Amino acid sequence: MQSSQEPPFVKATGLTKIFKDFWFRPRVVALDNLDLSILPGEVHGLLGSNGAGKSTTIKLLLGLLFPTSGDIEVFGKPPGNVSAKNRIGYLPEESYLYGFLDAGEILDYYARLFNIPRDTRSRRIAELLEMVGLQGMEHRPLAEFSKGMQRRIGIAQALINNPDLLIFDEPTTGLDPIGAREVKELILRLKEEGKSILLSSHRLADVEDVCDRVTVLYGGKKRAEGSIDELLSSPQSTILETDRLDEETIASIEKVLKDSGGLSLRKAESPRQSLEEFFLDLVEEARREGAETSGAVTGSGVASFLARKETEEAGQKDESNDKDAG
Repeated sequence: MQSSQEPPFVKATGLTKIFKDFWFRPRVVALDNLDLSILPGEVHGLLGSNGAGKSTTIKLLLGLLFPTSGDIEVFGKPPGNVSAKNRIGYLPEESYLYGFLDAGEILDYYARLFNIPRDTRSRRIAELLEMVGLQGMEHRPLAEFSKGMQRRIGIAQALINNPDLLIFDEPTTGLDPIGAREVKELILRLKEEGKSILLSSHRLADVEDVCDRVTVLYGGKKRAEGSIDELLSSPQSTILETDRLDEETIASIEKVLKDSGGLSLRKAESPRQSLEEFFLDLVEEARREGAETSGAVTGSGVASFLARKETEEAGQKDESNDKDAG
């Protein structure tokens, strides 16, 4: 995470949204006095059960809804500001893609919305398709894509404008364990490039793996906020990890603990890998053996145009061209 001295990309104070009925009577308090900040270069998790206010918060950040009260700024501007929106990439929970378009055409369509020049569009589309593991499928209609493959295209379209702030709503929905792991790795690499990510997800393991800070909502109110360590650390116990111990050694340790104030050894067992790790190891072994698949393949990492160094160099080149033209 970058220096806390930098102004937050998103700052909301006392954010409240009340939906009213036909006679303008308060019907649902979707968000109640929320304070929220998203810092440069951090992954911020937004957690909550259904109806907690997550989607309302995202729509307010995007300028799709207006708050009933409170203040909200995105890059120091109102959410509806066009220059602020140009710096945002958004992956909704459900990506509504035109099935009659192919993968290249849908990315070209979104790139045109940002007025990206044709040569730049072509280069970015190729890099993004490779990044999400869909290289070679540029001319395949989206109607033929599985849900997981469409999700990958959705991630690619969210990155087409090289945004500074990414809003991912359930990014691993429909993805197999391989794709879910790749998305989490991609989020961490984008963070390294200085981008901020707001991650809304029901998959708590995903949030725990990638988020720096977490905001927990319930009933439209913020119930907790802090880093993963602050929220999850348990001060009542200590975990020690060592090489495998025999029964005699474990008994000796148990005696030492008992003699040191009546402490007890609550658990002594061999650690095991997660089911996700087990599955991914099997897939990697199959790949080494040359097994074929008709689905998406492993992504290539972050597309080069998303890298901070290349972006800065491109910006300097544009400034130089502007001066020459002047």
